[in-house]
Amino acid sequence: MSACTGDEARSTAEAVARRSYGKLVAFIAARSHDLAAAEDALSEAFASALQSWPQNGCPANPEAWLLTVARRKLIDMGRRQHGSDLVDEDLEQVARAATPAEEEIPDRRLALMFACAHPAIEAGIRAPLILQTILGLDAATIASAFLMSPTAMGKRLVRAKSKIREAGIPFCIPGREELPGRLDAVLAAIYTAFSEGWSDAAGTDSSRRDLTGEAFFLARLVAEMMPGEPEAIGLLALMLHAEARRGARRSEDGEYVPLAKQDPLRWNSQMIEEAEALLVRASGFGVTGRYQLEAAVQSAHVYRCRTGRANWKAVLQIYDALFAITGSPVVAINRALALAELYDAHAGLEAMPDHSGDGRLAEYQPYWAARAELLAKAGAHEEAGQAYEVAIGLERDPAVRRFLERRRSGVLAGMR
Repeated sequence: MSACTGDEARSTAEAVARRSYGKLVAFIAARSHDLAAAEDALSEAFASALQSWPQNGCPANPEAWLLTVARRKLIDMGRRQHGSDLVDEDLEQVARAATPAEEEIPDRRLALMFACAHPAIEAGIRAPLILQTILGLDAATIASAFLMSPTAMGKRLVRAKSKIREAGIPFCIPGREELPGRLDAVLAAIYTAFSEGWSDAAGTDSSRRDLTGEAFFLARLVAEMMPGEPEAIGLLALMLHAEARRGARRSEDGEYVPLAKQDPLRWNSQMIEEAEALLVRASGFGVTGRYQLEAAVQSAHVYRCRTGRANWKAVLQIYDALFAITGSPVVAINRALALAELYDAHAGLEAMPDHSGDGRLAEYQPYWAARAELLAKAGAHEEAGQAYEVAIGLERDPAVRRFLERRRSGVLAGMR
């Protein structure tokens, strides 16, 4: 133990929560089979840490300390619930035992992700539940990814956990035959986690950088474990295509570089080649899905930027198919941009979803940035400036904000 002040103890606990909350819940719940109890026990362990560490010093391995205390808390909770010391032996046995089903899934976090996708849980909340409980994302981050308000997402997560507890939904690792039916939620959670990490283009946020690496590890694991699932292969291809461009998304002085202005020579060719091979492999199954189509869009962008040959008609066809599957407003925005490239800005604006009829778009920065770009190309400079202003206000990344500010200044200068 090393001496630490109350502030240092709190800072250490917060760092562990950001880095390892999901992993710790996974370790506890994998043996207790009770997600809510695992979260309660870990919460009590964190509370104990804030009392103990300032007095006794911060442990060299805070995760191990919290895991040990949480397991003890879980036994105490079981004793209080059952009113018997006999529960100690039962819980200790559970804590040591591995289930045959879990042995079929080679990573505990991944096993718990499939457990969170139980069919008795509402389909739309399974991926957010995985993101919060297993991967450790907070409700606000999850809400942003799913175009919801943090309050609404928080309420949905609370209701889901209450249903798990009240209905006695068993938090058990599913058998291999159950995995395909739960795959969609797991893939959605992995992709959302990756996207959150990928949003830190400069790689300066260690927690997001770790999240990207963890998402890649899990995506590869799913693709290897379920080689007959084309969407698992498609997701890995999509992530590789996106990650291949990370180094080109910032200039040498740290400024944001949009896709159209990136130098393809700075892309990771090895990742792109692997992504292309995976796409070919996935297409051999003859079953097209969301992630394969999204990866195909990225592949089309690579082709256009490397060869200089316009392929917007093909891109539009992919977005048409993708929108038919998902109905996503994000896809609708990208489809509108493709239409503008193929025809003109007016065609793009006509296809752009209306934020007044979809509250999810009101605080979605890419919508306002795309709308501003199309308005500027259509000559509606005042409206474009207003849209850029909204986009700037919603953007968290300073480099992207500076880029949008320059675009807005250029539009306003054109009005003079």
